[in-house]
Amino acid sequence: MDIKQVRAAARKKLEGYCRVCNVCNGKACAGEVPGMGGVGTGSAFQANLEALAGVRLNMRTLHEARDPDTSLSILGLDLKTPVLAAPMTGTPYNMGGALTEREFIGMIISGSRQAGSIGFSGDGADPAMYDSGLEAIAAESGRGIAIIKPRAQDAVIERIRRAEASGARAVGVDIDGAGLVTMALKGQPVGPKTPAELKELVAATDLPFIIKGIMTVDEAEAAVEAGAAAIVVSNHGGRILDHTPGAASVLPAIAGAVGSRLIVLADGGVRGGLDTLKLLALGADAVLIGRPLVVGAFGGGAEGVKQIIEKMTAELKQSMILTGCGSLEDITERIIA
Repeated sequence: MDIKQVRAAARKKLEGYCRVCNVCNGKACAGEVPGMGGVGTGSAFQANLEALAGVRLNMRTLHEARDPDTSLSILGLDLKTPVLAAPMTGTPYNMGGALTEREFIGMIISGSRQAGSIGFSGDGADPAMYDSGLEAIAAESGRGIAIIKPRAQDAVIERIRRAEASGARAVGVDIDGAGLVTMALKGQPVGPKTPAELKELVAATDLPFIIKGIMTVDEAEAAVEAGAAAIVVSNHGGRILDHTPGAASVLPAIAGAVGSRLIVLADGGVRGGLDTLKLLALGADAVLIGRPLVVGAFGGGAEGVKQIIEKMTAELKQSMILTGCGSLEDITERIIA
């Protein structure tokens, strides 16, 4: 099954929830939350792609970078690619339910591992969302990262313990989920965390702790102070707060402020290897992708996920050749025009 066939199969299974557009830019699905769109006007979703599109690159072809190395060591893991799978849940109301939560996250975690990467699992109002993620991680010998919604402290710590038992390689909280109304409606309120609360959560585990949803320098500094191993610069795919800037717009300032003290990941609008290259040049150590892997899973299962990640990695490698980068360490702001 090739990528064209994966997309065609996904379009049928996602009918009514995702159009599998030729250009996934959030315009056709604006306001479709639940669903695959961006909240409100869809501006925040679209800003992620616009910010990346505005980055121009210096082409270089007089160099020795003939066979670039895309491998990296991060969070205690040796990976073949900096393209990682973002945490995603809600197959019934976001994706139509053609796959169960367990089937979907199993494909994400397994396909990511097969591609030499790693997948994140998520959390939500239905216990099956978090439970399925942990089952998938355990089934892949712990090759996954568990992300928890910003619930009450005791509820987060209880889920950290279960993540540890699953063998997960890291754990974290997506603080950008603080305003999810669906959680509150189902009796599981979420909300902001104080720096002191974050510090308590980080100290509750020996696993690397990731704080997802950082969009300002001051909150990145707070993550450092809390002892986080990594942050994810993210506006939650434009699904939480309308009219936020794109992640690529705020990434350079955040990476410049804290990049020497923790790992900086970024997501939002990544549709190929060239987008990956741009976020790395802007200061990210690796990137997370979401919607393209939904298409991969629904259209081709774990193999579809693997194909999408490998395709993006091949595109990244080609882009590295044309910008004179022999390794990921060579991808710096010097390649930005």
